[in-house]
Amino acid sequence: MSVRSLGGEVREGGPPQQSLGTDAARNLASTTKSAPQMQEITSRWLLRALPWVQVRGGAYRVNRRLSYAVGDGRVTFVQTGGRVAVVPAELGELPALREFEDQDVLAELAARCVQREYAAGEVIAVRGGTADRVHLLAHGKVERLGEGPYGDETVLGVLADGAYFGEDTLVSAEATWQWTARAATACTVLELGRAEVLGVAARAGALAGHLAEFAVLPRRPANRHGEAAIDLSAGHAGEPVIPHTFVDYEISPREYELSVAQTVLRVHTRVADLYNHPMDQTEHQVRLTVEALRERQEHELVNNREFGLLANCDHGQRLQPHDGAPGPDDLDELLSLRRDSRLFLAHPRAIAAFGRELDRRGLVPDTIDVDGTRITTWRGVPIYPCDKIPVSDAGTTSILCMRTGESDQGVVGLHQTGLPDEIEPGLSRRFMGIDEKAIVSYLLTAYYSAAVLVPDALGVLENVETGRRH
Repeated sequence: MSVRSLGGEVREGGPPQQSLGTDAARNLASTTKSAPQMQEITSRWLLRALPWVQVRGGAYRVNRRLSYAVGDGRVTFVQTGGRVAVVPAELGELPALREFEDQDVLAELAARCVQREYAAGEVIAVRGGTADRVHLLAHGKVERLGEGPYGDETVLGVLADGAYFGEDTLVSAEATWQWTARAATACTVLELGRAEVLGVAARAGALAGHLAEFAVLPRRPANRHGEAAIDLSAGHAGEPVIPHTFVDYEISPREYELSVAQTVLRVHTRVADLYNHPMDQTEHQVRLTVEALRERQEHELVNNREFGLLANCDHGQRLQPHDGAPGPDDLDELLSLRRDSRLFLAHPRAIAAFGRELDRRGLVPDTIDVDGTRITTWRGVPIYPCDKIPVSDAGTTSILCMRTGESDQGVVGLHQTGLPDEIEPGLSRRFMGIDEKAIVSYLLTAYYSAAVLVPDALGVLENVETGRRH
C-alpha cells in the first residue's frame, strides 16, 4: 500500500510521514549557491609574467641595428614511404640561396640531393677534413663534436630535424669542417654536393651571379651577432686618428600588428530580467566568456605562427636536450645563451620530467613564492607551468627561457588600453542591440600580440621527452 505524505513524497508501507520532506522543502528555500564554475581556467602565468607595452595605432615597430646574418632557418621536407625530399623553396633557407627566387633552379638543386641513412654513432663529417657538400638533416639528431683544451672530445651542441651544416661549401672551395658531426640517433640526411651546385650554376647564370654576390657579403665588418660593426679605438697612446663611425639600422624593421580574439555573447532578456537575483546572470556570462578569451590569448601568444613565441624564437637560440629528458645541464645551457633570464615556461609534464631528473641526481631545487604559489626555480629563475605549450603524440615538448621587458631588450606583450567600453586592459564589451527574439548581444574583443626585441631574448629547448624513465 502506498502512502502519500503531506510533503508530496510517496512511501511504500510504514507509518505515514509526520513532517514536510526535505526534497519538497527545497522548492521553497533559498539555497546557498556558488558562482558558475569553469574547468578551462588556468593560472595563465605567461600573461601575468610578461610586461605589457601600450601600442597606439595598432602596430609596434621593432628597430634593430643592421644585421648581415641571413639564411638562419630550418629546412622542410616531404616524405613518401621511405623516400625523403626537400621542398625546393626551402633551399632558400640556406644562407647562400636566401632570396634566390628562380623556382626551376631550386627544383633542380632539390632533385640533385642524395638521401643517406646514418646509424647511431656513425661519423658524418670529420673535423679538419675538406667540406665538399651541404648536409640537410631530415630526421634524427647529430652531435657537434670538438676538441677540449686537454685533447679530449667535447660536445659543442646537438642538431635536430630541419637543421643543416656545411653551407659554406656552396661558395668556398677551401671550406673545411670546423667540428666533427656524429649521428646521436639514426639519421636521415640529404646531401647536396658543391660539384652539383656548380654544374647547375654553369647553366643558370642567375644562380652563378647570386652565389658570387653572396660570396662578398661576409667580408662586411660585423660583430659576432652579425650586426654591422661600430668602429672604435681603445688602449691607444699618443695622437692617432680616431675612427669615424655611425650606427646603421635595418631598412625595413619588423612591425607587429595587434591580433584580435572576438566572440558575440547572447543573453535572453527574460533571463536577465527574471533570474537576476541573487546573481547577475549577464555579468557571470561575461565573466566566463572573458576567461575563455584570456585562455585563447595565452594560447596564441605561445603558438601563433605570426607572433607566437615558439615560432618566433631565433634558430640560433634553439637547443636540443643531451639525453632526451630535460636535465640540469640542458637548462644551464639554455640560460647561458642570454643575460638576465627572467623565467622559464614549460608544460607541467616537462616540469615533472625535470623533477625526475633532479631526483635521479639527488638534487633539490629551490622554490619561491609568487602571489601565494610556490614555484620551482633553477639557478634562481622561476619555472612557470603553461599547458598551452604543445606536447606531441610521441610525448615531446619544448621549454622556453626568456628575458623580459622593453628596457632590457627582452620579450614584451603588446596591447592597447583605453578602448571604448573597456572592462579589462585591452578587452572591451560593446552592446550590439536586442533582436526581434528579445535576445541581447554583446561583442567581446581582446587585442594583443607579443614581440621579441632582440634574438637572444628568447630561447627554446626543443624535443624534450616527458615520458622518459631511467
